[in-house]
Amino acid sequence: VWACQDAGFRYTPVSTRLTAEEVRHIISDCGARVVLHSARTRSVVVPACSELDGVTRIDLDPGDTFGARSGEVPRYERVEGVALLYSSGTTGRPKGVWRAAPPEPIEELPPGDQLLAAAYGVGPGSVYLSTAPLYHSAPLTFLVQMGRIGATTVVMDRFDPGAALAAIERYRVTHSQWVPTMFVRLLRLDEAERRAHDLSSHTFAIHGAGPCPVPVKEAMLDWWGPIIHEYYAGTEGAGTCVIGPQEWLARKGSVGRPIRGRVMILDDDGTELPVGQDGQVWFSESTDFRYLHDDAKTAGVRRADAATFGDLGHLDDDGYLYLTGRQAFTINVGGVNVYPREIELVLLEHPAVADVAVFGRPDDEYGEQVVAVVEVAAGIEPDTVLEADTVLEAELLSHCRDRLATFKLPRTVHLVDELPREPTGKLRVADLQARYR
Repeated sequence: VWACQDAGFRYTPVSTRLTAEEVRHIISDCGARVVLHSARTRSVVVPACSELDGVTRIDLDPGDTFGARSGEVPRYERVEGVALLYSSGTTGRPKGVWRAAPPEPIEELPPGDQLLAAAYGVGPGSVYLSTAPLYHSAPLTFLVQMGRIGATTVVMDRFDPGAALAAIERYRVTHSQWVPTMFVRLLRLDEAERRAHDLSSHTFAIHGAGPCPVPVKEAMLDWWGPIIHEYYAGTEGAGTCVIGPQEWLARKGSVGRPIRGRVMILDDDGTELPVGQDGQVWFSESTDFRYLHDDAKTAGVRRADAATFGDLGHLDDDGYLYLTGRQAFTINVGGVNVYPREIELVLLEHPAVADVAVFGRPDDEYGEQVVAVVEVAAGIEPDTVLEADTVLEAELLSHCRDRLATFKLPRTVHLVDELPREPTGKLRVADLQARYR
């Protein structure tokens, strides 16, 4: 990563969880000329590259050092490199997100890094724990920012809640980045393990990459204290909101206010909506981005003065943003839009629900029907086949019926041990839709 940044290259980190066909698509789509990989991923990368022309594959042994391979990297212009990341493809094949290179000279600290240093106390003496895979935007961005500022970075090979706490203690970690799923797994640790580690050095934690259930965040704040901050952003860089712990306690469920520009809530016609009304979330003063080889998709999320991630939400009187779902996941029940996140939040209030996903599936009468897949809380055994009269299903439906309009009620509830999520916590909706259609 640092070699590419310093040399001014565009580079694409690729998930080690992908198949050879998925890796081949990304290599071909981004136009890569060199593929670096480890022995661990050889079985996937070799067949992925086998039918691609003009691609050099470098198989790195754990003992290799770049300094032994080449001399100084020639610089044609002193411009910092930039990642060309791929979306996780929740609504189709992954799309490359092209972003403009930073305008500042490589020797200067960009404005975002200056903000991180000033607002969150990051400096050369800081120690940052990177808990999530670097092929996702936020973990990679934070890692690069920390390096520019001069902080020490500890990178986890894979997330494990106990190992994360041990790393905080061992390396005297001061700053860290998380996703809500990690919080859930941390909270599942027994009290003895939670108290076994000295976390006194840990003064700042930030999370994002998906909505955090209010009870989960409350429990983390009770445990770690008021050190937990939240951000709302995306790979595209359309905009960023942040909220501190005290602000959040006063506005539970909010993802904060924008760090630059303004947030606008628009209807389908592009008309700005009033406070408290749900619509599509747009940011002014967006960065320069586009979807690689997909002008139509780019045009759908950009306009001259603003851009959107495709999320739905509303603002309160003070300009704080609350997310309610994604436009792409909206369920149309008899011509009425139903937002999955609203139903998920209701189900998460039930003590038997550890996690939940709500989505639509085709229905001959209403167009779509609401389906809920529930990850049951520890100590409750899910049924392999959930019959209509199952006690827990009936209890969950009754719980929803008291809090939701009839057309929003799940037609079916499925119980599972664990929901399929990316390491960042992003739900693999396509997997669930394929299984429960």
